[in-house]
Amino acid sequence: MRSTSIKSLAVALLVSTFAAPAVALDARYQDKDGDLTADVPMDASQQIDPSTLVFAYTPVEDPSVYEDVWSEFLAHLEEKTGKPVRFFPVQNNAAQIEAMRAGRLHIAGFNTGSNPLAVNCAGFKPFTIMAGADGSFGYEMEIITHPSSGIEKVEDLKGKKVAFTSPTSNSGFKAPSAILKAEYNMQAEADFEPAFSGAHDNSIIGVAQKDYDAAAIANSVLSRMIDREVVTKDDVKTIYKSQTFPTTGYGVAYNLKPELQDTIREAFFSFDWKGTKLEEEFSRNGEAQFIPITYKEHWAVIRTIDEANGVSYSCQ
Repeated sequence: MRSTSIKSLAVALLVSTFAAPAVALDARYQDKDGDLTADVPMDASQQIDPSTLVFAYTPVEDPSVYEDVWSEFLAHLEEKTGKPVRFFPVQNNAAQIEAMRAGRLHIAGFNTGSNPLAVNCAGFKPFTIMAGADGSFGYEMEIITHPSSGIEKVEDLKGKKVAFTSPTSNSGFKAPSAILKAEYNMQAEADFEPAFSGAHDNSIIGVAQKDYDAAAIANSVLSRMIDREVVTKDDVKTIYKSQTFPTTGYGVAYNLKPELQDTIREAFFSFDWKGTKLEEEFSRNGEAQFIPITYKEHWAVIRTIDEANGVSYSCQ
């Protein structure tokens, strides 16, 4: 189910004995306007205007595939900004966050779960997500297994090998961890054997090939893989489906010159999807446009999940 407004998880879902950390920006940033993201530096000398812009898409699947998918959008971005744009094929979430924190990455799509860390530690300012033609957006976390696993319900995961993607992933780790603890009183190591695959596609293929008994994944990735015939519907089955979460958040580094940030935003919202590779790829999930969002509102449920899991946005 897709949603036009992300509601908070039920209170019972997020009951936790973990101490909830304060959500705060790294000391190098300021947030005087209260939007929970880093302000553009007041000192113009600290604002940057790169000769070449670097863009990275969240590393959920094969980067080489997505460099081609994004090629027409990046050409549009070049036209609007008057600057060359280079695609940066990041291999993991940590490398993507570090690249922006170090000033080597200027425009990016960070996956749902890594948005808070990117905002707090790398000065990321998300302003848009993909949505359907009707403005609806979102994806669900699913726990999948293979048909011969003998697993019919979540409780059957006890004693099994369950794949997650990475600790920064919402659907690949943080949301299922909160759900399994709060709803089923199940925790990694004590009740099941956890494994980290590194990416949603790795988890899905791992389940299909019976390397893992089950996996927590984003169903938007599963849909695209089935559509491309990487796996079939018969290779996996779903035993749990969550509420709807926001998708990848797209935005800019906080210290780009304000006029450049405005131009980049305009490029996202003026891009014509019709007949493009972006449409071909993401229409599989029902996406057809970029719509405006705010981190403060649309990522509230993700920050709540992080608090339930005792997540600390450490910038060390």
